[in-house]
Amino acid sequence: MDTLLAFYHTYENQIFNMGKNTLLTLMILVIASLLSKMVKKGVFASVSRLSKNDEIVSSLLSKVAAYAVYLVAMVIILDLFGVNTASLVALVGAAGLAIGLALKDTLSNIAAGIMILFLKPIKKGEFVEFSGTMGTVKDIGLFTSIFETADGLYISSPNSAVWASTIKNFSRNSRRRMDITVGISYDDSIDVGMKALLDLASEVEVLLKDPAPQVIVHMLADSSVNLQLRAWAPT
Repeated sequence: MDTLLAFYHTYENQIFNMGKNTLLTLMILVIASLLSKMVKKGVFASVSRLSKNDEIVSSLLSKVAAYAVYLVAMVIILDLFGVNTASLVALVGAAGLAIGLALKDTLSNIAAGIMILFLKPIKKGEFVEFSGTMGTVKDIGLFTSIFETADGLYISSPNSAVWASTIKNFSRNSRRRMDITVGISYDDSIDVGMKALLDLASEVEVLLKDPAPQVIVHMLADSSVNLQLRAWAPT
């Protein structure tokens, strides 16, 4: 008993500090757990609103935010126990940099996937063209996007390639103009040819009346006068 009392008196401050730090650690973990749930829920709701209920983006960013809360809590706890957090943060940063360099292409695809899902230059079901590829968007994931061409080909493209390219989206606007070129002889009447094309366009119900179809002389070719019918239709 005397030995225990002597041990206690010798290390009284250390025991007190250890108990205090342990209690504080439990409090920090409880607070971090509650706070992470609140942050996760708040970020999910905010991102869902901004990304128009895109669950992939909302879920990913909300989880990242929740993990960030736990990371801050761990740094605070380690600091309580006298761990040099500055060195630890530097070490974690260096490790993160090394991992980032090793997974550069993968991370760029993930980042591009998030940007595509968030900013929505393309959406599932739209008909698009990028880097010479033309097809319907079938799926957009974190790593790749899936397309199907008009002749039924399956195309899987890294998100970074899609994001870095110029995208033509044929489905985004509510209407598109169609240009149809028809050649007539130099001996034929241009006015008659124009009227014939306009009459033909008026019989096609799918074409819009506003803006009205028009016909122009598009080119004087070697053996024909090329007339061009320009008409608008819903996408």
